[in-house]
Amino acid sequence: MTSPHPALGIDYGEARIGIAATDPVGIMAHPVETIHRHQTDGISRIVQLVQERGIRTLVLGLPVRMDGTEGIAAAKVRAFGRELAAALPGLPLIFMDECLTTVIAQEKLHAAGKKAKNFRPIIDQVAAVEILNTWLDSTLG
Repeated sequence: MTSPHPALGIDYGEARIGIAATDPVGIMAHPVETIHRHQTDGISRIVQLVQERGIRTLVLGLPVRMDGTEGIAAAKVRAFGRELAAALPGLPLIFMDECLTTVIAQEKLHAAGKKAKNFRPIIDQVAAVEILNTWLDSTLG
């Protein structure tokens, strides 16, 4: 079996897409960048990052409600996932429940003494790290 690493974590949003990546062996996830969708085509930039970093797996955060159901936000993420899968055929795309990842990201930044409103782009990257960490934890079981 080939390694799924490095993997790219994606926190999809209407305005911004947070990107994180694992190291080549999947020990840690780290922030990469925030794609500002009004300035950059998200799909094109992710394709470029996949090529530059030799990415083997995509992990896309899926906003599942607390009761386990999916709403409009999840439908938008799934549509984005279909576009991504079409642009990167053959690359595994995993949807990972992103429940509370943004809240966790905000708490971590706050604990580090950062003001949330000044760090929105970083919050997206930290949320993508949390999505990847959730996936990494699920693969260890």
